Parts: sequence; C-alpha cells; structure tokens
Amino acid sequence: MKITGALVLMIAAFIGDDDRQAFVDVSQEIPSIILDVRYASSDNFIGRPITGYNASKIYISRESSVILNAIQAELQSQALTLKIFDGYRPQRAVDDFVRWAADPSDVKTKAKYYPDIKKERIIPDGFVAEKSGHSRGSTLDLTIADSEGHELDMGSGWDYFGAKSHAFYKEITIEQRANRLKLRELMLRHGFLPYDEEWWHFTLKDEPYPERYFDFEIE
Repeated sequence: MKITGALVLMIAAFIGDDDRQAFVDVSQEIPSIILDVRYASSDNFIGRPITGYNASKIYISRESSVILNAIQAELQSQALTLKIFDGYRPQRAVDDFVRWAADPSDVKTKAKYYPDIKKERIIPDGFVAEKSGHSRGSTLDLTIADSEGHELDMGSGWDYFGAKSHAFYKEITIEQRANRLKLRELMLRHGFLPYDEEWWHFTLKDEPYPERYFDFEIE
C-alpha cells in the first residue's frame, strides 16, 4: 500500500495515548538553551499557573528540535544563546487564555502586560486566539541572550500585548531594531516563519503536524 501524506495524517489522528512520543524535552535534547517557563508560574499575563503547565518544561516536535540545535550552535559560536519562553502549548491552556480574556473583571496584570490597550482588544488584536500554532508543537516563543543569560534588548518584554511588540514597530532604538532583526533573520534562515504581531513568535515552515492540536499536559 502506498503511504501518502494524507494517510500519515490520518494515522496520526488516531494516536492518542502516545502523543508525547512525537515531542522532545528541550532541556534534555539541547541542555545549553535557557528556559523561562513562566506559564508554569505566576509570572505571566494571567498572574497564575496556566492550565496544563504542571512542570517547568518545554516540549517541541522532534523535527523542530533538530533545527533548533543548529540555531543554538550558531549562536554559541558568537557567545550567545537561545532563551525559550514557550513551545508546545496544550489546547486546554489555550482555552484557559480565552476564558481569561473574556473576563473583564480580571485586570491585575494590566500594568505590566497590556497597559496601552483595553482587555477586550486582546483577542481581536491577535494576542490570544482560540486555536494556537503552539498546540501543533512546532511554534516557539523565544529570544537571544548573552553568555551570562541576559536577554538582548528587544524593545519590549515577551508577551507584551500592544503595538510595541509588533516586529517592525518603529518607535524603538536602533539597537533594539537590530536585535529584533538579528533574531528574525536567524530563525528565517533556519526555516522558521515569523509572526509580525509578536517579535518573539516563530513557527517551523515545514511543521510535521499542521492539522493537529495536541492536548497532553506538560509534566
């Protein structure tokens, strides 16, 4: 029987209990990468641990990890390193984001994460979505840090909801623009596609599960 791409996806759709086998733990595969798993803590835009993040780990598809290893090697040759905030995101976590965004009374993190926009604009402006590429396992939120772990200045923090996070936002310094461009060009050269509304967000162009939204917990 000829195995087609459609058949592979059909078979994958019936794999339930072994979903984790399609992913790797970044800390085990590429231990030199710095991880900052804020969704497993209270240091995030909701202000509490996110549903499905039961451990400070980051999983990504095996295909993404191979390329990520090459990116990290290139940065290390420059005394730099990747720092990753998020990779695979369970669908239940995305659902948690959407519930939070729909609650106008919960604004305790507004001053830090979305001071310039109203909370009701977070979904329409594309900062939170009902379906996320992260749940397919080949999307990453990341930045570049120096050898001591200090992040390069990108002009805004990760998960900052506002125009300042747009990749080509003009009202930042020359150095900040150069740092954003360095990250963008590096990821593009290695086969990751950017998301222009968030300078930190990249998806593997040839992602292995373009139609899957996984939901196993991170633990």
